[in-house]
Amino acid sequence: MTQARAPRLARWLWRGYLARHWRPLALALLFMAIEGASLGVFASMMEPMFDRVFVEGARDALWTVGAVVMGVFLLRAVTSMGQRILLARVAEVSSADLRADMLRHLMRLDGAFHQANPPGALIERVQGDVAALGKVWSNILTGLGRDAVSVVALFTVALTVDWRWTLVALIGVPLLISPALMVQRFVRARARQSREIAGRMSTRLDEVFHGMAAVKLNRLERHQADRFDRLAQDRIAAETRAAAGQAGIPALIDVMTGLGFLGVLIYGGTQIIEGEKTLGEFMAFFTAISLAFEPLRRLGNLTGLWQAAAASIERIKAILDTEPTLKSPANPVAAPEGAPEIRIEGVHLSYGDTEVLRGLDLVAPAGQTTAIVGPSGAGKSTVFHLLTRLVDPQSGRITLDGVPVTAMALDDLRELFSVVSQDTALFDETLRDNIVLNRAGVSQEELDEVLTGAHVADFLSAMPQGLDSPAGPRGSALSGGQRQRIAIARALLRNAPVLLLDEATSALDSHAEAVVQGALDRLSRGRTTLVIAHRLSTVRAADRIVVMEAGRVVEQGTHDDLMARGGTYATLHAMQFRDGTLNEEGRPKEGS
Repeated sequence: MTQARAPRLARWLWRGYLARHWRPLALALLFMAIEGASLGVFASMMEPMFDRVFVEGARDALWTVGAVVMGVFLLRAVTSMGQRILLARVAEVSSADLRADMLRHLMRLDGAFHQANPPGALIERVQGDVAALGKVWSNILTGLGRDAVSVVALFTVALTVDWRWTLVALIGVPLLISPALMVQRFVRARARQSREIAGRMSTRLDEVFHGMAAVKLNRLERHQADRFDRLAQDRIAAETRAAAGQAGIPALIDVMTGLGFLGVLIYGGTQIIEGEKTLGEFMAFFTAISLAFEPLRRLGNLTGLWQAAAASIERIKAILDTEPTLKSPANPVAAPEGAPEIRIEGVHLSYGDTEVLRGLDLVAPAGQTTAIVGPSGAGKSTVFHLLTRLVDPQSGRITLDGVPVTAMALDDLRELFSVVSQDTALFDETLRDNIVLNRAGVSQEELDEVLTGAHVADFLSAMPQGLDSPAGPRGSALSGGQRQRIAIARALLRNAPVLLLDEATSALDSHAEAVVQGALDRLSRGRTTLVIAHRLSTVRAADRIVVMEAGRVVEQGTHDDLMARGGTYATLHAMQFRDGTLNEEGRPKEGS
C-alpha cells in the first residue's frame, strides 16, 4: 500500500461505516477535546501553586488552586468515561455492520471464488480483520481527539512560559522524520503478513475440525498439530516484528524528549539560578512538557497502528470490491409457470484446463422424470449446477420452456427448483428450521404432511426435543439417513415445479429407500424431475434414462430399451449385478 492510498482507505472506512454514526462520534470527540485540554489547565496551575502558595504563602490562592485542580480531575473523569462508552458502542455497531455486509457479499460470489478462497481464510477476514480494524480505528480516533488536543494545550502553556525553552525542548524532532517513514513501511508489511498467516491458521483449524474422523482414523493428530504449530510460529515471528516496528517511534520520542529535557535543564536552570526566571515558571513548563510526553508517545504509536489497520482495510475492501461473475440480467424476463421443459444444447464447460462437458445435448420433457446415469466424472452433477446457475458454461444454451436461464433473475430461477443432493447441507439449527428454511406461512398441517411423506416422523419421537431438537453442526446430531430425510422433507415443503434429485436416497436402507422413493414418486407427479443415480435400481421406472460419459450423452431411452441395446447402460447394469448390488430382476438386493 502506497502512502497515497492511505487517505483513500481512511475515506472509504469513514464514508462506508463511520459517517452514519457522526453524532455520537462528534460528542465523543468533544469529550476527548475537553479531557485533553484539561491537562493544559492543570499544568498552568503549577506556576501560581509554587510562586503564590509555596513561595509567597498566599492562603487564599491555596484554596483557589486546589479547587481548580479538583475540578480538572472531576471533568476528566466524566469526559473520559463518556467518550469510552460512546466509542465502544460505535466500534461494536460499525464492526457488526461491516461483518454483515461482508457475509452478504460473500454469499453472492460464485463457486469459483469460494474454491479459490477456503472457508477458514474467509472466516478470518470477516472476524479477525474486522476485529483488528475496530480495535485500531478507535485508538486512532482517541489519539487524534484527545492526545492531539493534550499536546497542543500543553505546548501552548509551555510557549506562554518561555518560547525559547520550548524550542530547546523540541531540538530532537528532526531526528524522528526519516526513521518514522521507514518504520511505517516495515510495520505495514509485517501486519499484512500476520493477517495472511492468521487466515491460513483458520483454514487449518476448519479442515481439522470438519475432518476429525479422518484425522483420528489415519493417526494424523501429531502431523496436524505440527503443521498448525509451524503456522503459529510464523505468526509469532510476524507479530513480534510488527510490534518491534510499532515500538520504534515511541522509543525515538523517548530519545527526543530526553534530549529536550537535558537542553531545558541546562538552559533554563541557568536562568533560574541567575534569577531571570521563577521556580513557578519552571515547574509550569516542566509539568507541561512532562505531561506532553505520554500523549506524544501515543501519537507516535498511531503511525504503526494505522499501518496495521490499513492492512486489514485492504483485505476487507478487496473482498467487498470483488464482483460476482454470475449476475441477474439488467432486464430479467419472467420465469415460466408450471413444470417446464428443460433443454441443454451444445454446452461446453471447463474448469481451468479440465474439460467437463463436451457439447452436451439433453432434453427433459415437461412433467416427466428424466434420470441421468453414468460413471463417476461423466459430468452428471454439473448439469444441476448449470440449471441453477451455480456455474455458467463457456458456450451453449440452457432453457426452461424456451426461456434462457441467463435471462431470468437468479432468485426467480432458483425458486423453480427443489434440490435433494447426496451431500445434505444442514445448519446448526433445529430440525424445524432446517426443514422450513425461513419460509413464511407454513401451517402445522403442511409440516405434518411433509414429515410423514419424508418419513421424518418415524424417528422424531426418539429425538430429545422432537422437531425442535438441534441438528448440530452440519447435521452431526443425526445419522446419514436422518439427514437425508430432513433434506427430502425440505424439498417436499418447497413444492417447486422442478425437482432435482442427486442420489437422494443413497443414505437409506432398503426398506426406508422403498418408502421414501414412493414419496418422491408422488412428489414428482406433474413436475419436471431430474434424477442422478449410481444405483440403477432407483431409476428403472423413469420416463427417460440419459446415459452420460465423458461430458456428453451417449445413450437415452427407457430401461428396457437401453438393456436391449446392450450398450453403456447395459454394461453398467451388468457390473452392478456382478458386484451383488442387483438381483436377477435388476432390483436391489436386500441389505445392499
